[in-house]
Amino acid sequence: MKKIGLMGCGKVAAYGHVPAILETEGLELYAVFDPFEASAKAMQERYEIPYAFTDLEAFFASGIEAVTITSPAPCHYANVLDCAKSGLPVLCEKPLSMNKTEGDAMVAAMSAANLSFYSGFCYRFSPVALKIRELIRQRAIGEVRVLRLIYNWHLHGKFEADATGALVLNQRREERMKEGGPMVDCGTHQLDLAHFWLDSPIVRSSAHGAWVDDYEAPEHMWLHLDHASGAHTVVEISYAYTHTAKNRTSEFVYELIGTAGVIRYERDSQRFYLENAQGHQEFPFAEEKSFKGMYSAWADALARGRSDSLTTAAEGVAVADLAREMTLQVIAQR
Repeated sequence: MKKIGLMGCGKVAAYGHVPAILETEGLELYAVFDPFEASAKAMQERYEIPYAFTDLEAFFASGIEAVTITSPAPCHYANVLDCAKSGLPVLCEKPLSMNKTEGDAMVAAMSAANLSFYSGFCYRFSPVALKIRELIRQRAIGEVRVLRLIYNWHLHGKFEADATGALVLNQRREERMKEGGPMVDCGTHQLDLAHFWLDSPIVRSSAHGAWVDDYEAPEHMWLHLDHASGAHTVVEISYAYTHTAKNRTSEFVYELIGTAGVIRYERDSQRFYLENAQGHQEFPFAEEKSFKGMYSAWADALARGRSDSLTTAAEGVAVADLAREMTLQVIAQR
């Protein structure tokens, strides 16, 4: 049983990471850290976690054996370097860093300390993503030539109600836009899936964007990737899709077009199927992410000293750097 420390007691930790750790055999959520005492204490009390800290030294001295980092993206750099100094392996939420310089330094520090370091891409571990990978390897649709990854949504809307009921800007959405927008945030999951499924280097890339409001980054982006295998990936992602509408909707699709068929996953209609020369085949529907699957893989990696499925930190840096580079390219062309 590995004693896990968690850094960052925000919303994603509360709904995704913490429940998954608590359900994962081989892991014990032993301590949490947050610079805001109220956040740390609330997390501790909600999930009956043994220890909660606002002091870094006390957190690292508590007896934890590995750290999962779920703090805001600008905090990841300092958090990882502190873990490296403390001799603790890390699983860190995406995006791993705010820029390539930071990311490379984080990877170097953990490598110098001979510590495992993974980036937390939970989409890989959905039963859907794993089944698609299996189908590709079985050549169920021949050679993959087109990969369409679409995620258009509202990020919980442009506005939210404050304590008085008045509408104010949704701060979660504001923070994500300031950190780089949809491609840097959720879009990195799609980029990681393209790597996970196709296992083919990117040889060319280009991007386009559209602005709905007045942010530096576009709220709607398209990214085009040519792979060495001859496949082409297009990622379309939006944080402005029904973001001011009374009835919010989303569009989440995976489509793989091959030389011998098509695989399609539609989250919102809950369909997952294949069409090829043998006919139509339906597969069980599942959500697009699995924190539980990711933490099971991490528990296995901590026990074995390696992983065949987790995203390495170096891969995480490359994904974030590509998303950031393409976003900056679109901004410069505006």
